[in-house]
Amino acid sequence: MLVLYLKKMKILMLGWELPPHNSGGLGVACLNLSKSLAKMGADIDFVVPYEAEHHLNYMRVLSAMKIDPLIRYGGAYESKEVEVKKFHKPDTKQMISIRDIQKSYCEFVERYLMEFKPDVVHAHDWLTFEAGILAKKNFGIPLIAHVHATEFDRGGANGGNPLIHQIEYEGLVWADKIIAVSQATKNIIVERYGIPPNKIDVAYNGWTMPDDDYHFDGSSYQYLEGLKKKGYTIVSTVGRFTLQKGLFHLMRAAARAISIHPKMVFLFAGDGEQKDQLMRMSADLGISQNVIFTGFIRGKQLRDIYSISDIFVMSSVSEPFGLTALEAAHHGNALIITKQSGVGEVLHSIVRYDFWDEDKLAGALVNIAESPALVNTLRDGIKREYARISWDDVAKKCVQVYDDVKKHKRNRF
Repeated sequence: MLVLYLKKMKILMLGWELPPHNSGGLGVACLNLSKSLAKMGADIDFVVPYEAEHHLNYMRVLSAMKIDPLIRYGGAYESKEVEVKKFHKPDTKQMISIRDIQKSYCEFVERYLMEFKPDVVHAHDWLTFEAGILAKKNFGIPLIAHVHATEFDRGGANGGNPLIHQIEYEGLVWADKIIAVSQATKNIIVERYGIPPNKIDVAYNGWTMPDDDYHFDGSSYQYLEGLKKKGYTIVSTVGRFTLQKGLFHLMRAAARAISIHPKMVFLFAGDGEQKDQLMRMSADLGISQNVIFTGFIRGKQLRDIYSISDIFVMSSVSEPFGLTALEAAHHGNALIITKQSGVGEVLHSIVRYDFWDEDKLAGALVNIAESPALVNTLRDGIKREYARISWDDVAKKCVQVYDDVKKHKRNRF
């Protein structure tokens, strides 16, 4: 019955990125969720703000603007840049901002809705909420707001950007139903935005087994392979270098761990506004020889980082879910994750700590590095846990939400 129902359903999916043109986990989540919905028979049009090839045969990807994928990264995740950073529009001298791109995105969605009428609009995060509100207000189409992160997560202790808070609030109020990626995210939506709990469903992100043709190329990391033979433990973290990720705490904990157990190397994989500060910090702490910055990586390079690592740390001040933890677990890493990370609600064979507790993080790093038995216990347990997580289950939850809003709409008329 589920498949038959979805074969009649037209979904307009509003997102900001899809792999391989993604800068983080949002695009990965959107891609895998859409793929599972399509397997159930859904007819999906997915709108992105840029123009690029995606080579997907299970849904149509529509470009709202003729801009390069890289342009829309600026300001999208660094809150303070939303109204500041400007980019040259292709083929003109005109400067555009993230807000300009969002305006064009809304105009594209409005033109689309004049021709097509989907059953539901499924909008992912604040970047697309305004377009979702437009669909609801002007065309009467049920709106699902899918929250992968809030501005309270991104802003950390600084509170975030008031403009984004306002957009998030309006999107959550106008939405017929809200999907949160963790209970922690639901709690933020209820406590900070005053949204009724019964309007929000929790759907944890899923996990998709990577392609089987992957093979770790040790030649790319001969230096690290050599250190591992000498007894070094490789610790990695992956993500954007922003306030949200708590990397200053991790760097200080790394220094304390190295002072106790010198044979540790830390890989900081990613890029962002804090990169220069982190590099200076490693030097000031006297551990620059034990810290490697890889720059932004994706695809096979990212999987190679996981493969060479022994321990993966998610040091986030506030992480709604954290797909990178599942990726690291698949490659045999022991996981150390903050209590403020949503993925800890579905994984249990992990070490958890409060993001500010640098002493506990340092102790956990040393304990795992010095205890092969503990490493094996964590690895064996985590394999059983992440294997139970499926994007198909997430899609089923979304179908229930779609069904609820459609029934509610029918009952009103």
